[in-house]
Amino acid sequence: MKISFKNSFIFIVLICLFLPSCADKKKLVYLQGIEDQKSYEASLRYELKLQSDDLLSIVVSAENSEVTIPFNLPVVQGNVTTTTLTGRTFLIDNDGFIDYPVLGKLKLGGLTRTEATTKLTTLVSNYITNPSITVRILNYKISVLGEVTKPGSFTINGERVSILEALSLAGDLSIYGKRKNILLIRDDEGKKTYTRIDLTDAKLLNSPNYYLAQNDIIIVEPNKPKLNGSIVGPNISLWLTSVSVLITILLFLKSY
Repeated sequence: MKISFKNSFIFIVLICLFLPSCADKKKLVYLQGIEDQKSYEASLRYELKLQSDDLLSIVVSAENSEVTIPFNLPVVQGNVTTTTLTGRTFLIDNDGFIDYPVLGKLKLGGLTRTEATTKLTTLVSNYITNPSITVRILNYKISVLGEVTKPGSFTINGERVSILEALSLAGDLSIYGKRKNILLIRDDEGKKTYTRIDLTDAKLLNSPNYYLAQNDIIIVEPNKPKLNGSIVGPNISLWLTSVSVLITILLFLKSY
């Protein structure tokens, strides 16, 4: 009976040790059910909107470069002014306006970059024949916090970034991150909004939140194992293993 009891105890200990390996993949795998989705065209049409505190670079070009001078500033390096022309930079104020040369106050906040380019082209056409205007956001960044490998703020060089790309910049979620309850905080026309996102659901690809806006904040919450671990302390696993080994040795000695 002693040997049987000892074997039973060892069996129970082994079961407990292997339980963590039986994790439910539904809690970990991204974009489940992707095969059932017919199209992801909705997310491809996304274009971010300009908002307050965006720093814009606006370049005006034309066949005759001299006529664009009032709309552009020369590059100044120290006391030397080069002949290369570059666009001015403009900060969108709290009301969504920029102070544009020649044209005066213009409201660009709330417009997409394409809409802003079209508006500027139409207005500048009153002064320049067939102008070409390029608008870029210079301070497009997003922040990723919480249970990721490398939390921080990241500057985006392109015109859009998806939530999956943003998480990859942060080194992806740790095993302790909640994949079904990602918090997205966004500044929408001066108001802070928040949305919960499920990374395991393939419907995310058609969601308006798939692509991020400038200054979006992503927060990955810890799951229950991480929360429980913070309560009992980081050495609990070592302590439980030591106790299990000690009990096993005592039972083994007792059987002889």
